Amino acid sequence: MEFVVVGLVAVLLTWMVWACFPKHVAVKVLPVLLVALAVRLIVHTLVIRADLLGYGGDNLTYEAWATDIARYWDMSGFRFVTAAEMSNLHAVAVPCNLFALVITFCGGPAPLACTAVVGLVACALCVVLYRAALLVGADERAAFRLLALAAYMPSFLFHTSDTFKDGINAFLVVSSLYLVLSHLHRFDVRKLLLLALALWTLWHVRPYMVFMCALPLAVGLLRSRRAMGIGLVAAVAGLLMLQGPPLDIMREQLDRGQSMLVRQANAGGGSGVLFTDGGDPWAALGPKLLYTVFSPFPWADGSLVFQLGKIETLLWYVLLVLAAVGARRLWRRDPRLLLILALFLLPATLAYATTMANVGLILRQRMPIVMVTSLLSALAWTKLPAGPQRAPKEHAEAVHG
Repeated sequence: MEFVVVGLVAVLLTWMVWACFPKHVAVKVLPVLLVALAVRLIVHTLVIRADLLGYGGDNLTYEAWATDIARYWDMSGFRFVTAAEMSNLHAVAVPCNLFALVITFCGGPAPLACTAVVGLVACALCVVLYRAALLVGADERAAFRLLALAAYMPSFLFHTSDTFKDGINAFLVVSSLYLVLSHLHRFDVRKLLLLALALWTLWHVRPYMVFMCALPLAVGLLRSRRAMGIGLVAAVAGLLMLQGPPLDIMREQLDRGQSMLVRQANAGGGSGVLFTDGGDPWAALGPKLLYTVFSPFPWADGSLVFQLGKIETLLWYVLLVLAAVGARRLWRRDPRLLLILALFLLPATLAYATTMANVGLILRQRMPIVMVTSLLSALAWTKLPAGPQRAPKEHAEAVHG
């Protein structure tokens, strides 16, 4: 049955590509994403599950919890299982329920089938990046280059080749920001409904990411240029005054991530790093930001996985330089779009810096930051006219739909 699921995933991926792109684009995109899906299944089988790199842990844990959910369904009936029923599911309910569906369909353990589903989500993220790139002003060639690059970014590829949740988290974050950018171009109530669904799902994948998205989403939902300045002030004030369980959860997660105990525990791994900050997460912020944005450094020692992570880091350095060029172009073209992206990138980077304690961990956590930054990089690959331009006419339906 696992191979049946893999086949269904391939069919769904084909349908998604033909539904999301014009024909002349789909014929280029489909082979790229089908191969990307196949590569993930190969890495899953020959590298991760063969334990060639000695890397993993979370993936096996999520799979075990998914098996528990499947058993729970057998006894209590089908329903979305949360931490209220199984305390371990805090912040991973959606991935575990999704994997439980696959396990139930296959009638038992199904790591290959679950990986195929994760691979489908990874490919869907590449599609969203393509459409978002068109929205911010990239041309078709640059958007396709971004899609192909994202599909094979080493860390993203590796962490979407098994039952990790990082790819699902990145997909939901980027999709939420894409929906807001699309809302600025044209109002559609369906976009707001999809945005609400994406945020609800994200809450059950990595809750603090909802708060990292809150400010750009709140500002972006105000479509008027004049209203955006007022909206920025109102959104900040609203977040500061917000009270109740959601804010309590955010504070609890931030306090836990910034606590000296947790940072020392994270630093205990092979790629751990400690800063002389006297236990204050906001001290030594400069070095922490440098590690958050630029590590692993080319000269650093570490495991084989750590060394392989440097390949993506070198690509990341290039993307950062291109993003600076793209940001300048977007500022001239449409400052509103740049504001939305910056309101996610800057607070997210700062928040991660205050919890920085492990290079391997930050390499995974900053995936959404890398993906969103790459949108600006796509602008640097585009020959933009001097004045503001709309998206190409032939892509209007693909961009705004």
